[in-house]
Amino acid sequence: MDWGAILSNSLSYILSPVTIAYALAATGLAVHFGYAGLLNFGMAGFMALGGYGYAIGVLSFGIPWWIAILIGLAAAAIFALILGIPTLRLRADYLAIVTIAAAEIVRLLFTTQVFDEWTNSADGLGGYHAGFRAANPFPPGEYGWGPWTFNETGLWVRVFGLAMLALAILLVWSLMRSPWGRVLKGIREDEDAVRSLGKNVFAYKMQALVVGGVIGAMGGVVYVLPSAVVPSSYTTALTFFLWTILLLGGAATVFGPTLGAVIFWVVLAFLGNLLPQLASEGILPMSSIQAGTLRYILVGVALMALVIFKPQGILGDKREMTFVK
Repeated sequence: MDWGAILSNSLSYILSPVTIAYALAATGLAVHFGYAGLLNFGMAGFMALGGYGYAIGVLSFGIPWWIAILIGLAAAAIFALILGIPTLRLRADYLAIVTIAAAEIVRLLFTTQVFDEWTNSADGLGGYHAGFRAANPFPPGEYGWGPWTFNETGLWVRVFGLAMLALAILLVWSLMRSPWGRVLKGIREDEDAVRSLGKNVFAYKMQALVVGGVIGAMGGVVYVLPSAVVPSSYTTALTFFLWTILLLGGAATVFGPTLGAVIFWVVLAFLGNLLPQLASEGILPMSSIQAGTLRYILVGVALMALVIFKPQGILGDKREMTFVK
């Protein structure tokens, strides 16, 4: 087996745009679930709105790339308001059902031919990169070393994504240390007690849904910067990956989602490279395709073990409540 290629391909995911995008989206999910106790299973919808808002803004309206990003974030904020007004008074399990259905509605709207002029339906959108790449401050050339070697475009995408992730982490850290964040944590623990103190629980939940949704939409923008917007990317599997990342790093932590994203994608890439080679050499009694699918089974088993034995996550505090009662 080519261990050099396996390790190189796996380690490259530490700074992959996919990892950065998932870290951003998981940070938004931490605001929803880890701090506010909102069992949101619709983060894929927020990411889709961020990515499509950015691409449509550039392609259909010809606006600058940075304004298009703001449009994607605004679309996510409006979606949070529309979603939250009728649902935030629901119990956790019903909220989970509604949010996962809402995310599927968003994805299906982007695949329908009714909006084909703007969304290109199931084929998705591409060719919106010119403005972003023209703003690249790095001259042409190769940067980095080993598995982290990029051209100027790859470096610009990663630097921009890491900057957005740093801003999101700083925002969440600041908010959760503020009186607003303390009220939000109180709502997570016992919203009736917080309500008895005269706080508007619904308003705080709505604000948390908007803040987390906007951060998730920023993850959706970073997700589509290197390639294209494809509606099939925003299935329920994306949301479940985000939940795995969140629980792995720690739901009620600031840096846990980022750590969880790095570990998740490095391990997934490692298994995706290792298992097919083991099957090709006859060590595993299955085909290479079956071995590639086996990694998702192993991730699922690992998630179950994590929930049972370390539900607070790697960086989580046992005193923090990470699951809704």
